[in-house]
Order: sequence, then structure tokens, then C-alpha cells
Amino acid sequence: MIGQEIDAFDGPSLVRFVRALGQHRYVSSRLHLVHVFAVAAACSSSGEEADPALAEAKLWAAGVLADPEIDRASKDERLHRRATDAELVAVLSAFWTPGERRERAALALAEMLIEIDVPAPDLEAVPFDESAEEDVFPLLVDAGWELLPLGGLDRERHKGAIGAFEDELAFDVAKFEEENAVPQTVTLHELPALGAIELLAALDADGAARAPFVLWTSGNETYVDYVLRGIVRAAKLEPRET
Repeated sequence: MIGQEIDAFDGPSLVRFVRALGQHRYVSSRLHLVHVFAVAAACSSSGEEADPALAEAKLWAAGVLADPEIDRASKDERLHRRATDAELVAVLSAFWTPGERRERAALALAEMLIEIDVPAPDLEAVPFDESAEEDVFPLLVDAGWELLPLGGLDRERHKGAIGAFEDELAFDVAKFEEENAVPQTVTLHELPALGAIELLAALDADGAARAPFVLWTSGNETYVDYVLRGIVRAAKLEPRET
């Protein structure tokens, strides 16, 4: 996997970027696992502020948290929900959009972590830190998208990506190499592991990202670069001011 640093310099930019990752024509499938604590905390606001995208997830979270057979302090697979793109964006929006909802979601999550004896995140630590990913507990969000293989691209529908190659021969060579690679080449977009520090302290007091956001990618470089540039445009990310 190769880390691609994304110039999403505040919470709303991060949310727009994650939303755009699931809304382009090159997505083949996705796998998003969201912890029950993240869902429950994101749903902590009520009434008109509740995000309708989390209606089903909210019911799921209530059932999981009420089940005496599920140890909340464990790595039980039942603590995670296979989420849709809309649910993923709604959860992250609750934590990365400045305002009262973010404050309530953060407080609710912090209280749930205390209940299972997980210490509050070190606010001096750097979020989105690859070197710390193996120590993340609980893993609150693990999300990624698989893109179509080069051989699965349609000459008309996906002509933008095909045209990004130097010429048709270059595309055919890249497709041949992908199809015959051992192990098989898979084109992926994966979020960094998101734990307590990423949801509670990814932003500073002014709402700016405290560290660069890195998207992990694999696949043909030309293809990955073309699709990622389109995602950045769709998310309306602008260079951060210096």
C-alpha cells in the first residue's frame, strides 16, 4: 500500500473527501466496519439533528449495547457493523463537523471508553499515525473501497481513466500485467485506522486538522492517480493557505 497525503485541512473537508471516495464510477465494492461506540456516540444527538442515514444503525447499536453476552471491552466481531457509505459519512460527520453535535458525540464516546477502562487519548499524540495503528483499541472505523480492475473498465463509461494512459498500447500492457500478477493486483482505497484520537482529537480548537490525512492505495499508479485526482476535485479540496 502507498500512502497518499490528502490536503483536507479541516473537518468538513475530511467529510467531503470520504463522501467522494464512494461516489465515483470506478468503485467496485466497499467494506466499512464501524464500532458500536462510534455509531451510538454519533447518534447521541436527538430530534431534528439526528441523521436519518443512521436510523437502522442506531437500532443495531441499541441492541448490541443491551446484549449481556457481548463484552464491550473485547474484540468481539459483533461490536462492529458493516456500514454503508452513507452511514460511514454520517458517523464521521458527527465527529468532524464543528458544533454542538460534535461536542455531544465526543462526550458520549469518551464516556463509553471510560466504561471499558480505555484511557482518554493523548491529545499531544498525532492522529492518523501509521506507526500506531497496531495499538489502536478499540478500532472505531475500518473502511475501504475496491476499485474496478483495469480489465473491468468499459471503453466508453470509463474512457477518462483509459485515456490517462500514454496510449492504448500502454493501457493494454498495464491491463495484461494486472491480470497476470502473482499475487493478484487489487486496486484499493483505504482510510487510515480510526481510533479514539482520530474521532475525538483529529481537529484542533479552531476545527483545523492536526495532522495530514493519508489515504492508502494500491494498484496501477496511472489508474490510481487519475481516480484520486477526480475524487479531490469532487470533494472541492483547495490547497491549504500558507
